[in-house]
Amino acid sequence: MPHLLVAGQVHEAGIQLLRQQASVTWDYIPAMTHDAYAPFIEKADGLVVRTQPVPAETIARAPLLKIVSRHGVGYDAVDIAALNARKIPLAIVGDVNSRAVAEHGMMLLLALAKKVTRYDAAVRTHQWSSRNAFDAVELYGKNLLIIGFGRIGRHAAKMAAGFGLTIMAYDPGLDPTVLRGEGVEPVQDLHEGLAQADFITLHAAMTGSAPLINSEEFLAMKPGALIINTARGGLIDEDALLDALQSGHLGGAGLDVFQHEPPATNHPLFERQDVILSPHLASLTQDSAIKMATVSIQNALDHFNGRLNPALVVNRDAIGFGG
Repeated sequence: MPHLLVAGQVHEAGIQLLRQQASVTWDYIPAMTHDAYAPFIEKADGLVVRTQPVPAETIARAPLLKIVSRHGVGYDAVDIAALNARKIPLAIVGDVNSRAVAEHGMMLLLALAKKVTRYDAAVRTHQWSSRNAFDAVELYGKNLLIIGFGRIGRHAAKMAAGFGLTIMAYDPGLDPTVLRGEGVEPVQDLHEGLAQADFITLHAAMTGSAPLINSEEFLAMKPGALIINTARGGLIDEDALLDALQSGHLGGAGLDVFQHEPPATNHPLFERQDVILSPHLASLTQDSAIKMATVSIQNALDHFNGRLNPALVVNRDAIGFGG
């Protein structure tokens, strides 16, 4: 009988799914750390994991491991090479949370543009005259640059179109004709796009260790631009971000992700009114949490039963799914 290890807190719907299984045993370790689940890995035939690291050393200590299933779509913290060496598939949940992430990005953009947190605080502290600052801005007619035009970027473009934004996209992996077919103006040079954009939203994957947005990119931006990151914290150099904010060149930032998570309690960005923060929860709505919990667990169960959907496997070639 296969044994499944569920590492990290998941929605109760996922645990209910496990309770319905008569042919699987399981451990559930809600703590969101590697050290919490690591002692249970040796007897696991399958691992369902959230954002905790799955390093090669841990995989090596799991002689029975046959499937790793991510509670989400990103897998930066999973050692793919170590899985490939043992022909262990890595499954993801597919498109269950992209709309939620796009909505969160639009929320951060609107909150920044309309100075929501600042004016909320002003009303609570009886500063009614703050309304005369006239510093909120409209979205209509402005330029939005979407960096990374995958599922989330496409949802963001459709949402932004409803606000009358002119939408540009930078994604070197896509044919410009594809972008134009989506009603989006392709940007071939990132710096040229940054120079035109009033608002920038990041929906790209990490393709290396260096940040995509560094000091040079901030300098290339239009003065007063707003930047949103709901993708990966490593895409933005936070020291360069702080410099751009302190100089007044950048108008504000909305961050759901950080270079190090959780960020240090004395992080300098915490002190800034031109920054809106959330704890890497863009995808964690009630709706998507149910879907991520049930799909990630079902992927592991399907693999045990020989029915895992190849379209949800990241490393198809290495484990023989092909294509």
